[in-house]
Amino acid sequence: MDWQDDGIVLSARRHGETSAVVTLLTRARGVHAGLVRGGFGKRGRALIEPGNRVTATWRGRLAEHLGAYQLECIHSTAAQLLDCPGRLAGMTAALSVCALALPEREPHLPLFDVMGTLLSALEAPDEVDVGAGWGSLYVKWELGLLQELGFRLDLDRCAATGGRENLIWVSPKSATAVSSEAGRPYARQLLALPEFLRPGGTIADTVQEVLAGLHLTGFFLDRHVFAPHERTMPPARGRLVARLQAARKVDEKSRIIAAKSDS
Repeated sequence: MDWQDDGIVLSARRHGETSAVVTLLTRARGVHAGLVRGGFGKRGRALIEPGNRVTATWRGRLAEHLGAYQLECIHSTAAQLLDCPGRLAGMTAALSVCALALPEREPHLPLFDVMGTLLSALEAPDEVDVGAGWGSLYVKWELGLLQELGFRLDLDRCAATGGRENLIWVSPKSATAVSSEAGRPYARQLLALPEFLRPGGTIADTVQEVLAGLHLTGFFLDRHVFAPHERTMPPARGRLVARLQAARKVDEKSRIIAAKSDS
């Protein structure tokens, strides 16, 4: 049997001397692996770079077999991000989280479309490689991943009062927002809700807000997606957080210098 579909390369691991087992996020079949003969050869290596958008033809004797891929590269995202290490880290983290979080061979069309949107946004040249803008989109992508897997966060109303004003925390138990008044006595037990994730929010103003968003989504990814299967957060996401923490320090230093100059 065989089929053809659009895909995004999530990962590639060596199989034998030059072949590769390549895992794609496909439009119609979700996460799906296949063998690419010569994938780690001189000519094939660029084809299987994570982040590549490809047209994939899969062939196998039975549907449950590994099968073999024939790939045609449509666009290489990684090649566009070589000079932007922060954005490259964001791409790598998204691909790694997706590969580990999604069950194999189950379609998730909304996630395929949103992953494509995220990769395109990471390539957009309208922001310096710091992280507030594209980092906001990454956090919202993780929120979408949680929702697609059945773990939606309710960030539009207060868990205690039902109100929609002054939402600044999230309850780790109910995954619902909490207002400043209702949550004040329990502040130490609650998760921060950054402003760009509140109703009407769009893009974070600072890298610190993005880090707060990553802490929020990371908590629920770990609890609901990874821990139940005895998995841990992929290292690529930890490297993204570390890079953004370094960028935050640079950003804070720049703000201090600018403030002193203005005074």
